[in-house]
Amino acid sequence: MRVGTRKSTMALAQTEEIARRLQAAAPELDVEIVKFETVGDTDRTRKLLVHGGKGGAFVAEIRAAVRAGELHAAMHSLKDMPGNEDTPGLVIGATLARNPPTDALVLRHGVSFDEIQRGGGKGFRIGTNAVRRAAYVRRLFPEIEVIHFRGAADTRVRKLDNCELQRLPGGGEAGPADALIMARSGLERVGLADRIAHEFSPHEMLPAAGQGIVAVECAASDWQTRRYLSLIDNPWAHLSCHAEREVLWVLNGHCNSPIAAYATIDGLQMTLTASVLDETGGQFIGITREGPADRPRELGRAVGLELLDKGAADIIERGRPLD
Repeated sequence: MRVGTRKSTMALAQTEEIARRLQAAAPELDVEIVKFETVGDTDRTRKLLVHGGKGGAFVAEIRAAVRAGELHAAMHSLKDMPGNEDTPGLVIGATLARNPPTDALVLRHGVSFDEIQRGGGKGFRIGTNAVRRAAYVRRLFPEIEVIHFRGAADTRVRKLDNCELQRLPGGGEAGPADALIMARSGLERVGLADRIAHEFSPHEMLPAAGQGIVAVECAASDWQTRRYLSLIDNPWAHLSCHAEREVLWVLNGHCNSPIAAYATIDGLQMTLTASVLDETGGQFIGITREGPADRPRELGRAVGLELLDKGAADIIERGRPLD
């Protein structure tokens, strides 16, 4: 089985885990990892928006190889997969058990979290590429300066420690950053969990839809590959995947939308929380609802529709990129 993935340290670690699980579940299976350098990996300066968001930057090329029959499957971080569009001919064949979905704060040496908290972040620069994280951090620390900051997880931390200036998409430079907001699970995968100075609770910073879930996509008609992938599928992660991505589908969110969605399962019940913010964090709409865990799309649809009823569409449209 040929499984495609990005070349980044974190993506390779995730794909190697998939290969180990597949070979443990089906010893007769040979798994070959095929590395891709996507446009999002080669262009580390411009905003992902110019490539069609994370989907265009990190997912599209590998998906095309699956459709062309060059790969049997593709590994994606679920949060990078667009949830507001059809993917004709493809299906998520497996999701691994969810890693911690929370966001974390990484500080430059000599900076303390207490300092940032005092005065609402005034005088400090924080780096992120995610519009959701930027909106939430502005909500938490209204005086903080957010700067565009991209790169692989370990590269970003190195740039932070070296006080490197960050090239801006429109030209010029910004920084250096005093702190970064990153996924806790990503820091753990590259061996940098000890750099976490503060872990944001979902109440402080609701995760992106699918954050912490590794998804394996394959051709819908490839039943042999789907059978193998079903052997490593985590049903609880898959249920959460359906609920959270249904919110994105209903909202028709775009790559510039600060949208968050996070589902938890307790027994037979699922709790789904979702939010929509404007880029400043000033406008905020949040919804939490419960429902049967075995009907995740219905719950996701209900939450998405309630967000629309409360005015989410206006916030989303104001941030929609111009053609």
